[in-house]
Amino acid sequence: MMAMGTVYLVGAGPGDPGLLTLRGRELLEQADVVLYDGLVDEALLRLCPQAELINVSKRPGAERLTQAELNALLVEQARRHGHVVRLKGGDPFVFGRGGEEAEHLAAHGVPFDVAPGVTAGIAAPAYAGIPVTHRDMASSVTFVTGHRDPDEQGELRIARNIPPEGAVVVYMAVGNLDQVVEALYEAGRAGDTPAALVEWGATPKQRTVTGTLATIGAAAREHEVRPPAVLIAGEVVRLREHIAWYEQRPLVGKRIVVTRSEGRDTRLGDRLTALGAEVLAFPTIAVSPVEPPADVLPLGRYGWLVLTSVNGSRAILDLLDVHGLDARALAGVRICVLGEATALPLKERGLRPDLMATQQSSQDVARTLLAADPGLAGKRLLLPRSDIAPPDLPELLRAHGAEVFEWVAYRTTPPTVSPEQCDALLAFDPNLVVFTSASTARNLSAIVGRERMDRLRVTASSAVIGPSTARAALAVGMTVTAQPAVHTLPALVDAIVAWATDASGH
Repeated sequence: MMAMGTVYLVGAGPGDPGLLTLRGRELLEQADVVLYDGLVDEALLRLCPQAELINVSKRPGAERLTQAELNALLVEQARRHGHVVRLKGGDPFVFGRGGEEAEHLAAHGVPFDVAPGVTAGIAAPAYAGIPVTHRDMASSVTFVTGHRDPDEQGELRIARNIPPEGAVVVYMAVGNLDQVVEALYEAGRAGDTPAALVEWGATPKQRTVTGTLATIGAAAREHEVRPPAVLIAGEVVRLREHIAWYEQRPLVGKRIVVTRSEGRDTRLGDRLTALGAEVLAFPTIAVSPVEPPADVLPLGRYGWLVLTSVNGSRAILDLLDVHGLDARALAGVRICVLGEATALPLKERGLRPDLMATQQSSQDVARTLLAADPGLAGKRLLLPRSDIAPPDLPELLRAHGAEVFEWVAYRTTPPTVSPEQCDALLAFDPNLVVFTSASTARNLSAIVGRERMDRLRVTASSAVIGPSTARAALAVGMTVTAQPAVHTLPALVDAIVAWATDASGH
């Protein structure tokens, strides 16, 4: 009989995936199976690609398990797997029913562990610029829930849990907001007490509605505040006027689609998210390696290794691994890369490029090389690249007498994308679509089809990294509203911020 596995009750935090604890990340990376709530950010699920994923969402309107069914499922999974993660929004033991799950596990002899998380009652106010305690305004904070258990009868009564002073944070406040306000009155709070509702706290969807206890109900209805939301009542709410920070970021309220390689790095999307955007990553390129020709080795016979993409860098590293080689195989070979992203895989292996071209163009790569080594004539250059890479770079280098060995190191094709993913793209209703290469623009059009592209371009314009990408975007009918003068990802981000600022009239 298989030994009973361990269940780890892990707090995911309230929304921002960056709020996951280091302990939580470690447990996800080791998980055999993850049972997660529907409000958990999908970025956290990418930390455990090895795990079976089970959505046990309790969101209204979704097909859901009862708590008893979920408790039984945890025991069942522990009998099948050694490492079971129960990933819960916020903190498992703060209105998360984690205590009930722990009780059930203990009663059935299942070993368990708890990794606390950042609770919404602290994070959502903080992201709204409201500290829940303050030396001059609130020396205490009370957390209560405005949710009534479905089996509970009678009126919602939380007043007995609320002291007459200090800040009050009410979880799940929207559904019974009028009763919650009455309970606060009953506890001794005045109608002019400052109040705020934070909807989708610590996420790009965050909105904050402020008022007083007397007006917050009407404000919630006027602004159509919906769950998930927390209510904060107390003098600390006034501080939001001075220290609100999260909603002041330049891309707040912008919905941006980032087209990218399937399964590749998310740094561009992460940068845009950090600036306040709600980002949807949409795969437009599938990359598959190509077996290198026998005569690509030995590497030591080349004067220069020229890498123009992250995939080219990975291809070189894979070549070393397949042949049991290491950095010594590149002794005496100088390395030129296009951009920081291309250099990163090399640096992670202790290889530092000799040169870096910063603009996204073949001309800049050639200029950078010629400035560093005017005597290219007769030198061998190795150029690992895509099967659809344009011929201008090798032609420029050959025009200066270089002997260029082109290695088609990987193939790029449109990935398989489901109709549901295409519909989700339109449902996201983006303001902007970001293209980092001409192929991402062409492939997006091919993947989603003419009808969806027609609908997409009605509300969304595009940001492009350079002229060739701009031409491709225009060819598929997209308007270009952001294009940097310097063709790099940081410059592209700056151009997107400038577009958002102009669009907001700031």
